[in-house]
Amino acid sequence: MASNGSSNGSADFDLFRVSEEHDMLRDAVRSLAESKIAPFAAEVDEQARFPQEALDALTANDLHAVHVPEEYGGAGADALATVIVIEEVARVCASSSLIPAVNKLGSLPVVLSGDEALKQKYLAPLAAGDGMFSYCLSEPDAGSDAAGMKTRAVRDGDFWVLNGVKRWITNAGVSEFYTVMAVTDPEKRSKGISAFVVEKGDEGVSFGAPEKKLGIKGSPTREVYLDNVRIPADRIIGAEGTGFATAMKTLDHTRITIAAQALGIAQGALDYAAGYVKERKQFGKAIAEFQGIQFMLADMAMKLEAARQLTYAAAARSQRGDGDLTFFGAAAKCFASDAAMEITTDAVQLLGGYGYTRDYPLERMMRDAKITQIYEGTNQVQRIVMARNLP
Repeated sequence: MASNGSSNGSADFDLFRVSEEHDMLRDAVRSLAESKIAPFAAEVDEQARFPQEALDALTANDLHAVHVPEEYGGAGADALATVIVIEEVARVCASSSLIPAVNKLGSLPVVLSGDEALKQKYLAPLAAGDGMFSYCLSEPDAGSDAAGMKTRAVRDGDFWVLNGVKRWITNAGVSEFYTVMAVTDPEKRSKGISAFVVEKGDEGVSFGAPEKKLGIKGSPTREVYLDNVRIPADRIIGAEGTGFATAMKTLDHTRITIAAQALGIAQGALDYAAGYVKERKQFGKAIAEFQGIQFMLADMAMKLEAARQLTYAAAARSQRGDGDLTFFGAAAKCFASDAAMEITTDAVQLLGGYGYTRDYPLERMMRDAKITQIYEGTNQVQRIVMARNLP
């Protein structure tokens, strides 16, 4: 994405450009999502099952991991294109949007810090659809304080041996590949953490039962158990002791994908509510004609568009690698997820009692929106990040 604008927070508004190609991509993903993913969204939520139909459709159209560079067989999509894919899938099914989002989250450490051999080994099968990627950072006693993790990796000749438990791992048990953060030098705290690629089939890898969640029920969330998992030494991502820095750099980029998910959920809710109030009649006219309803819709649309502009500007910074990406990534995730929670709640309100039932999609969208305020760093943590990185 070309830009003539500066990246230091100045009043230059040419920070990103939505090209004709991006618009065409949006149309294509929206059409695919509405025809191949939306019909299964309610069932996926009700049954809390993995959206295999979505994975098949996205993989068949090379949309499951669009961020993978072309030299590894990927689409080589830029950050804004990745945002658009996730946004449009989330508009109909938030659980399904975690396929492209978490594939980026899990594999981006390899993209950012892995050597060439590691990239060839793992990015190529990801691009080909031969396996998804998950990200293992959080632990039972290390959530917001990720540097307090206890999972250990000990060098043993030409191997590393990993032991520990990772919690809240999205798509665990379905993904073939896992980026795992583990302590290699306990004396150095965050600078003693390294990153590794672990495969689902490695001996000693197992998974807990799926969590029973409020929302995104179609995306399995499980613990990952590492019991004397012995992996080749060349599966370390980057130099020893750089894993935590890689993890944080990854989140700078991927928090924008959570903002994209929030945008999609909110857009789906607004679209549905706006259509409903035009059809629903009370007191002899459509409720869309009442000023109170109009004000609610206007506020919803305003907040959504503000969130979209911030998210797209953050995506442009991600693509360019700007110095203020940390602030903008946190700001986009925080603002968009807060907006999504407000918009979906208001959408339920606009449908009244119908909005509170499972016969309509808005209660699912409201439940799904909540997680966007929590994962990849709670919004309280995002505000800390922003305060420490004011542009």
